Amino acid sequence: MHELGIVFHIIESVEEVAAQNNIHRVSGVTLQLGEVSGILHDYLSDCWRWACDKNDLMRGAELTIEEIPAITYCEACGRQYPTVEHGRTCPHCGSGDTYLIQGDETMIKEIAVPDEDECAKIS
Repeated sequence: MHELGIVFHIIESVEEVAAQNNIHRVSGVTLQLGEVSGILHDYLSDCWRWACDKNDLMRGAELTIEEIPAITYCEACGRQYPTVEHGRTCPHCGSGDTYLIQGDETMIKEIAVPDEDECAKIS
């Protein structure tokens, strides 16, 4: 289960941002995950809750996951298509000369802070 390591890395990144911005508590984190990132949402959420409960800055912080669809580009015909539905073979021309252009990312989109008004977020 590599999700626990990913959670530790996310928390470490949030701690760095919090220290730079004099933040003492985080109420939530929005994470963008690529559709083919290989990260299992349920495992990530379970690891998140466990790890946040052991961290004063993060205790009670909610995790929101936004999925980024996987899109592949075909160099033969220059078109894009949904990766998961069609794999590495272009459904438009049948070429295998393709590459993934999005969908394997893992990025922190927002860090929500409870002591500020609802609009106060660090992006």
